[in-house]
Amino acid sequence: MDMIAQDLLAYESKSLRVDGLSGSTWTMRYLDEGPTSHTPSDQSDSIPSDSGPILCVHGNPTWSFYFRRVVQRFSSARRVVAVDHLGCGRSDKPAKSEFDYCLASHRDNLVRLIDQLDLSQTTLLAHDWGGAIGLAALCERRDRFKRIVLLNTGAFPPPYLPLRIAACRWPLVGPLGVRGFNAFARAAQTMTVSRQPLPPDVRRGMIAPYDSWANRVAIDAFVQDIPMHRSHRTFPVLQKLESELPSLSGLPILLIWGMQDWCFRPECLERFQGHWPNATVVPIEDAGHYVLEDAPNETLNAIDEFLQST
Repeated sequence: MDMIAQDLLAYESKSLRVDGLSGSTWTMRYLDEGPTSHTPSDQSDSIPSDSGPILCVHGNPTWSFYFRRVVQRFSSARRVVAVDHLGCGRSDKPAKSEFDYCLASHRDNLVRLIDQLDLSQTTLLAHDWGGAIGLAALCERRDRFKRIVLLNTGAFPPPYLPLRIAACRWPLVGPLGVRGFNAFARAAQTMTVSRQPLPPDVRRGMIAPYDSWANRVAIDAFVQDIPMHRSHRTFPVLQKLESELPSLSGLPILLIWGMQDWCFRPECLERFQGHWPNATVVPIEDAGHYVLEDAPNETLNAIDEFLQST
């Protein structure tokens, strides 16, 4: 598990033990590339004085593979950490009876990683569910963060539920499609881009960790964790998170949006702008949900310029 898709993502994953249910512990894996506090002194002159780490937080059904271009682009000068949530990527994939798959649990795991790696002056880079998870962890460790970069995500109770996702929540039929036929991850390979299809190797890398019913547990759990009613346990978590967003407006914030996204539509971007009127916004009109795949050059250049200017 620790080297899934090694030919496409050659970086070695590090590991961290996190808590499950009934006293169990599990291995959460992450990439950690670039200069750290252990960088040899003879290299220190080549590293910018403000080279705080970039913490990459993925969503569903992706994994740290989604941020491979970020590692390639920035790890020569900055530390880049890209997590695999439990149940995703190269991390362990316990059953639902062994780990409580929900936003709060993923947030707590990310907080543990932040503390374990002693990250500071950090730039949060998050996509999809990673926006809610990453921002919730940031709110728990505000003193460790310096900037925010979001890509097509949300951090509030969802204002709508697209039909194609709602279908994945139907009793019996939904889990059979998501876990039995890998329908959610396979559909994402075509529905998340607008400019051109994902290349075969990228398609293979995206779904490499999700090759069986058991290994698709988190994909299904993320879908089920979308709260459409106040009675859902994740609804108040997202409600509280949204109430804290205005307090983050003093941080430099960059919002990069694929405007052809049918899931996190432009309304989500506008909702963030309502909380962060001074945020830098880069709309990419013809890009879809996987904006880092659909428009890699524009996205990476915007991040690079933002890091240098702030």
